[in-house]
Amino acid sequence: MAKDLMMRRQDLIANPTPRVPICLVLDCSPSMSGEVSMGSVVQQTAPRPIDELNEGIKVFFSTIQEDEVARYAAEISIVAFSELAEEVLDFDSVARVSPPKVELETQHGGTSIGNGVALALSLLDRRKTEYRDAGIDYFQPWLVLMTDGQPTDDTHIDVARKVVDLVNNKRLTVFPIGIGEGADMNVLAMFSPKRPPLRLKGMRFKEFFEWLSKSVSTTSQSIPGNNIPLDIEGLKGWSEL
Repeated sequence: MAKDLMMRRQDLIANPTPRVPICLVLDCSPSMSGEVSMGSVVQQTAPRPIDELNEGIKVFFSTIQEDEVARYAAEISIVAFSELAEEVLDFDSVARVSPPKVELETQHGGTSIGNGVALALSLLDRRKTEYRDAGIDYFQPWLVLMTDGQPTDDTHIDVARKVVDLVNNKRLTVFPIGIGEGADMNVLAMFSPKRPPLRLKGMRFKEFFEWLSKSVSTTSQSIPGNNIPLDIEGLKGWSEL
């Protein structure tokens, strides 16, 4: 861990490009396995949602890697949550870590959206401090929240208030995405005062992450502090508007 931190700090010195910090907060609760209970019978959907999510993440990294500007600007962290939250990938430039050496699997327990988002905010705060200490400029951080269910505790209530405050003060951009019909869009809306949450069409994770990577590319070629419009037309390829 200390060696990784030293390498990240050295990269900040060697690469002064303004950063786009992105934290993916991803639901890895048991429902993401695709198993559906019908009485005493358990049916397995194919492909599994968790597998499609993993493929989407790979597309995200590889697409950014191909962009000569975005690959040095984008820094991606991944938080997986079920009953508990876990950091599975720390912030680092895509140029140094693509493709990611992570393969998400479903976890036991419930769906604690609040724990996942709280950990993501902590990681973003820590990375912003590292940017400031190194004299590196950065764009407004992104938090991508994806879930296919409803929270099984109330931790999201207080965390959502903090997120709303950050968004309203232009210190955070949130992309809340519902996976499947079981996603609680009302809870996702609690984290997003500026735009409504979107529901993924089927399991079009790849299309979503392709759209997200293009948004990263557009952002990385702009000036920190400028307003960057979303590609509304691109939303039609993966979301239910």
